[in-house]
Amino acid sequence: MALRVPKAELAPELGESMIKQFGAVPEPLEVTSHNPKVAGTSLELGGRVGEWDAADESLKSFAHMAVAAQVGCGWCLDLGYFQAQNQNLDLAKASQVPRWRESEVFTPLERDVLEYAEAMTSTPPTVTDELSARLLDGLGPAAMVELTVFIAFSNFATRSNAAFGIESQGFSDSCEIPLAGRPGTPGVPSAA
Repeated sequence: MALRVPKAELAPELGESMIKQFGAVPEPLEVTSHNPKVAGTSLELGGRVGEWDAADESLKSFAHMAVAAQVGCGWCLDLGYFQAQNQNLDLAKASQVPRWRESEVFTPLERDVLEYAEAMTSTPPTVTDELSARLLDGLGPAAMVELTVFIAFSNFATRSNAAFGIESQGFSDSCEIPLAGRPGTPGVPSAA
């Protein structure tokens, strides 16, 4: 798939900063930079979301990857897995997120988080009272609120990238454990 909006020219200092942080300039930034207000707000919002700390980082990482796998955002899945490695999260689990229903590595709470992420991502959302109650009991109100809004933010990012035609940049190629594929989802890496 080709980008549906071409890359914009970035200010050299911004490009250099991104290369230091990620090893490459993220394509979503290059695309959204055609509208500097949108690009700046997206970066700022992403940075603020990254500062939240009421919910466990691995649960949020798994949730974002579940959203990306369901939406078909290979870029978000690729970067999410790469970031899981850099945050020293459990890569054996992170690698299995695209096929979490078939995998046996997840705890009951992790499975509920992954199910919740998919239920919020469905159109229309399919979140049930029972699933919400289990998560509220397992996480507490502050973490439940954070997880919910984090998943909503993940939908913002993944759906934007998918609509722009942004695909994987190969960030996860440096990970020792291959990322499992989700059968039948376009734009998502296939099983290794």
